[in-house]
Amino acid sequence: MAATGRRHLVRDFNHFITCYLCRGYLIKPTTVTECLHTFCKSCIVQHFEESNDCPKCGIQVHETNPLEMLRLDNTLEEIIFKLVPGLREKEEQQEAEFWKKNQPRQNGQGESLRCQRFGLPDAGGDGGGDDDDGGGGEDDDDDYHRSDPQIAICLDCLRNTGQAGENTVTVCDLMKRFIRCSSRVTVGTIKKFLSLKLKLPSSYELDVLCNGEIMGRDHTLEFIYMTRWRLHGDNTYPMVLEYRPRIDFG
Repeated sequence: MAATGRRHLVRDFNHFITCYLCRGYLIKPTTVTECLHTFCKSCIVQHFEESNDCPKCGIQVHETNPLEMLRLDNTLEEIIFKLVPGLREKEEQQEAEFWKKNQPRQNGQGESLRCQRFGLPDAGGDGGGDDDDGGGGEDDDDDYHRSDPQIAICLDCLRNTGQAGENTVTVCDLMKRFIRCSSRVTVGTIKKFLSLKLKLPSSYELDVLCNGEIMGRDHTLEFIYMTRWRLHGDNTYPMVLEYRPRIDFG
């Protein structure tokens, strides 16, 4: 005879799917990477405007910019929508009403933003007037990863490497050493950026280091921050990456 397990009610899971701040169901669940506590995105962002500490456990999330330590949990969001009937439709309706009331009037931005949030095609485009139905225009998907979690870094030139050669190219400091970009940018992309800004030959190779350790080409800035920079308690924000001419140890 098959065992009949006890049927669980949604309220049995409320402890796991409700927000500590607003006590409602988690909407756009966002996790603090320092302590792994999860809140509604709007709730935790609003909280971090006045405090750098986790509202649940009190740990300091970041000295200056706790928003860098937030990550959306899309998997949990899908689980909550499956557990709570009608929640997805209710939230989408409320969000659509909000954007309808608060859409910006400049250059048809409001409709474009609303369409992007719901994955709808942008009816306005970027060409001509405010309500121009013409297609064409710029590529609407070119947001250049602005929606990604952002990170600030400092790029310093590492000098006196002791590798002066016959065909040495002078590597100097950048005019602007501080940049802000997607945390998913890789070291390979940083190298291309440096080569472009320093006007280096295409065949010229650079090493990028963090705390004296050469970083792999496919390492992301988020990975480096979490596994190299943050582990040194005396390190400050922003993260510092050093670059130098590649040294051939062969």
